Amino acid sequence: MTGRLVIIGAGQAGFALAAKLRALKDARPITIIGGEADYPYQRPPLSKKYLLGEMSFDRLQFRTSDWYPENNVEVWLSTFVEAIDRQAKSVRCGDGRSLDFHTLVIATGSSPRRLPDEMGGSLGGVYVVRDKQDADRLAAEMKPGRKLLVIGGGYIGLEGAAVARHLGLEVTVIEMAERILQRVASKATADAMRAIHEAHGVSIREKTGLTRLLGVNGQVTAAELASGEVIDTDLVIVGIGASANDAIATAAGIETMNGIVVDEFARTSDPNIFAAGDCALLPWDGGRVRLESVQNAVDQAEAVAAILAGGHDPYRPKPWFWSDQYDVKLQIAGFNLGYDRTIVRPGAREGSQSIWYYKEGILVAVDAINDAKAYVTGKKLLELGRNVDPAVVADASSDLKQLIA
Repeated sequence: MTGRLVIIGAGQAGFALAAKLRALKDARPITIIGGEADYPYQRPPLSKKYLLGEMSFDRLQFRTSDWYPENNVEVWLSTFVEAIDRQAKSVRCGDGRSLDFHTLVIATGSSPRRLPDEMGGSLGGVYVVRDKQDADRLAAEMKPGRKLLVIGGGYIGLEGAAVARHLGLEVTVIEMAERILQRVASKATADAMRAIHEAHGVSIREKTGLTRLLGVNGQVTAAELASGEVIDTDLVIVGIGASANDAIATAAGIETMNGIVVDEFARTSDPNIFAAGDCALLPWDGGRVRLESVQNAVDQAEAVAAILAGGHDPYRPKPWFWSDQYDVKLQIAGFNLGYDRTIVRPGAREGSQSIWYYKEGILVAVDAINDAKAYVTGKKLLELGRNVDPAVVADASSDLKQLIA
């Protein structure tokens, strides 16, 4: 428990780090610097329950504003860090203020990729969903009968499509790749999610690229596809991935490559500086990976807190993710990077199933579609490091829970 800890980033990782240190009775002064005007809040519900109007913003906030002074956590809102001076151990902010640190943690997250201006990215009615302001602007446009074009068939795009259909919009999803979810899930998972969306009236067009968006008086009105076809639209959600917010680290001479390179203790190439959350590029299976998930942001930040409080345990990711679309809950345990085989296992309920991923005969991940039992079982097996014979998984009559016992 020593000099000031400065946390750049007031998202999930930044808050989790401060909260865990206080739970560990670490009394060092903490300052969180965040670019938004609001105290730290949850982001996943922004594209789901918040956008639907089913969850108020105060329910998204991790703590009320009183919690921060009560726990000696200073928060600088609406403030951007312009530079890190590693030699002087200080940060300089855009408003002219500087702040010295003993330890620095960069938790700047990631930013959604946007369409370039030459493709119509600057037109009115074109949205990404990353923060409260994005969600508020989009919510004002979500009116029954309007036409929405979703660019990108990943989780963000599909969640936006589900919300829009719930609100009565006509929805078209275009995906440039062979299929939706190609980067993150198996063909079996993609097939199941496509069928669910099409049953709800969404038009999904795969292997369909965008040439440009068209507009009148600065407002989007249509999209020209790579085929030459032009389709009308009133608004657009862009869901084409995210890039790590690592520019501040790069400028300071810290090692980066679409993510801030960290070791198993979340230390950067500067031993006094850590990184956690979506911006961190961490060791994984002999390589490096960015894990863009709430689970990783919290777990990695809490691991950093434990290290700062005197611990010595490395961070060993145990990934899990989820996506809510309509009345469907897709739950994912593990990380399917490099898988070479999948097995589809039917669930007990109609329409439920799980997809089990193997890499060189070893179980690496499980997708569960409305199948909580399969998710919990797969997650536990992965955490315990226990492999499951693919033949056992394929046998729908087998009781996988016995493997845990």
